[in-house]
Amino acid sequence: MIARHVQITLTLLLVAVVGIGLYMYRLERKTEEEMRRASDIRSVAPPVNGPTGKITLAIAYDEDGVFRQQQAQAALPSDPGERSREILRTLVSEYTQRPSPHPLASGSDINDVYVLNGDLAVVDTNGAFADSHPSGVLVEDFTLFSMIETLALNMPEIKRVKIIVNGRERSTLAGHADLSPVFDVATIHQAVENLR
Repeated sequence: MIARHVQITLTLLLVAVVGIGLYMYRLERKTEEEMRRASDIRSVAPPVNGPTGKITLAIAYDEDGVFRQQQAQAALPSDPGERSREILRTLVSEYTQRPSPHPLASGSDINDVYVLNGDLAVVDTNGAFADSHPSGVLVEDFTLFSMIETLALNMPEIKRVKIIVNGRERSTLAGHADLSPVFDVATIHQAVENLR
């Protein structure tokens, strides 16, 4: 027979362990929710002026290792930078929906696109786009290829693309894809054509 005071002590210990477990579970859920909300914050851009029109997206399919074109609707302002930003935002929003053939983290966004000298697009992504991007050579390259090819399909005057994160250069997207070069659109187009 176990002494009464030992039974009471064991019962109290069991209640304490269950209570701490429930507290830790709640704390973990709260932290996950806060992180989700923080990554879901998108920059608030002013309303886009311009007609809505059809665009062509170069959608990456990770499992098949291919690209397919898909039609979509987007606001098409007259300014080349704003137009490019809206085109890429439409692409990113396709990837943040679930299910997605090439999933990106919720909260991924394009801050802005700057078109310089009429043929160079500098694409400024937000932190969530890069910080929460799935890691791997193929998925990172597919993201870059998809963005550059989508710009090429809709903005033929763009010949070169540079990708930055929150207004700054970054060495890699998520550890593999090199973000330091200025990408040649024709070279990326040829790579995508080989993966159709």
